[in-house]
Amino acid sequence: MDTVNYNQIKFLKSAQESSNLPPDLGAEVAFAGRSNAGKSSALNAITGVHRLARTSKTPGRTQLINFFQLDPNRRLVDLPGYGYAKVPEKVKLHWQRFLSEYIAQRQCLKGIILMMDIRHPLTPLDWQMIEWAGSYQLPLHILLTKADKLKKGIARQTLLSVQKTLSGYEDWISIQLFSAFSGDGIITVHEVLDKWLQP
Repeated sequence: MDTVNYNQIKFLKSAQESSNLPPDLGAEVAFAGRSNAGKSSALNAITGVHRLARTSKTPGRTQLINFFQLDPNRRLVDLPGYGYAKVPEKVKLHWQRFLSEYIAQRQCLKGIILMMDIRHPLTPLDWQMIEWAGSYQLPLHILLTKADKLKKGIARQTLLSVQKTLSGYEDWISIQLFSAFSGDGIITVHEVLDKWLQP
């Protein structure tokens, strides 16, 4: 299997409408999650490029779909964080429509990495993303982020609890512990991405 050099990643473009998206070619994997789930920190840790995705003390700053190019045929995609940002309802509805269009229509989208704060997993909006992915037959890999915030035994119990809740979805959902702070789980994410990003 062809492995990917993640630290060669470069910003490609941002899009706020379907008409702004890059050509629907090659392979890309999207990163999704609540605005306070540590999505930007996770992207930075996974690629080893610490200023790739901007982290903010005000969740919800990512209001565009941001595309990052690994090579001419492969991309990682940072989706707008959902559920927390203090923005007008009209803007939230636009995000929701744009996200659903992207997930439904993007042929080169090979899977979604869904981030959940390990202390608050499986919120209603997380379930919405799970249902979207399932309806379009997209594989989903869940990162229980900020695992360093819990003792190891409690983190493991939370993982097992989430796995049990999703026990009917094993064919297309996988789950792991992850910490951008300690680096725990990065190798496992790379293995998933390497598989999904095969040309």
